[in-house]
Amino acid sequence: MKALPLVTVIMPIRNEAEFIDRSLGAVLAQEYPASAVEILVADGRSTDGTRQRLESIRERHANLRLIDNPGRIVSTGMNAALAEARGEVIVRVDGHCEIAPDYLRNGVRHLLEEGVDGVGGPLDTVGETATARAIAAAMSSGFGVGGAAFRTGRSGDRRVDTVAFPAYTRQAVMRAGAFDEELVRNQDDEYNYRLRKLDGRIRLAADMRARYYSRSTFRSLWRQYFQYGFWKVRVLQKHPRQMQARQFVPPLFVLALAATACAAPAIAPARMLLAAVAGSYLVANLLGAGWTARRHGWRHLLRLPIAFAFLHLSYGMGFLVGLARFAHRFQDRRGRVPELAMPPVHGLEDARASDVPPQSGGLSSAP
Repeated sequence: MKALPLVTVIMPIRNEAEFIDRSLGAVLAQEYPASAVEILVADGRSTDGTRQRLESIRERHANLRLIDNPGRIVSTGMNAALAEARGEVIVRVDGHCEIAPDYLRNGVRHLLEEGVDGVGGPLDTVGETATARAIAAAMSSGFGVGGAAFRTGRSGDRRVDTVAFPAYTRQAVMRAGAFDEELVRNQDDEYNYRLRKLDGRIRLAADMRARYYSRSTFRSLWRQYFQYGFWKVRVLQKHPRQMQARQFVPPLFVLALAATACAAPAIAPARMLLAAVAGSYLVANLLGAGWTARRHGWRHLLRLPIAFAFLHLSYGMGFLVGLARFAHRFQDRRGRVPELAMPPVHGLEDARASDVPPQSGGLSSAP
């Protein structure tokens, strides 16, 4: 039997002391043989004790290496790790999630059997407090985040535009190149679009489960989605065709609110329009909250309208601020994508799907 392909798991993290035992523990507990896995944790110079915790874990696991990430963001961490990655399969894992025990095995199997370039699974977004659980429910709702298949988890196995925590073939990474180090957020969307422009195929696989821990406060949720909206402008400028109509709805809504609110004191029709815009959203928000609470639990009903409002308003405001901030950058489509020094490693195409251990387990058995 031929050897299994070596898998490189890359974890770009910063200040994850609260979650690192769970997120890294899930990677270390994979059913895929530890001898065929290397784990590269790119630490963005954490200040909360994460680095010390990582050093302690590394002492017990020879396949774990720490890489310094002075850029402190995901893109620079990914690039620093990719420059040292030896695996024929590259898997990106977040420090705020837990992958299922069979995540790597199933990812390798899909890459081998289906010939796709990247594969990932749906997210089970969870929270540890009442507010966090309401935020998690909102982030898993079509009303909250639109039609993102990996977030809503209702689309089954199919080709998609992007996935969270993907497994890529090494060849696909070498074709797509490095991550854009300008992007603080949305770097995965941009990267996957770049790969698809090169005829890359990305698959959503229902058997690749991951548990993602949502933000625990409305304030942190606001900051997260404001940044998503802000940096989405640069993705728009680089790849206009990557955008979908739903992504323009929040900024148009915020713009309509702001314009009618400014005109309302002096213009009577503007007051009527403001009431119509705000009233329509309130009705839609409450209906969305009711539908989501029915699916995720009625205990979230009072917090869900707040979570939805924070999601939509913060993203919309971030997008508008980004338009103003990057107004002069519409001709700059490259950003900061460095050369990727990644020597080729052959062998994935020669591996056999039968070499992958048989399916078993599930997310419930994750540490």
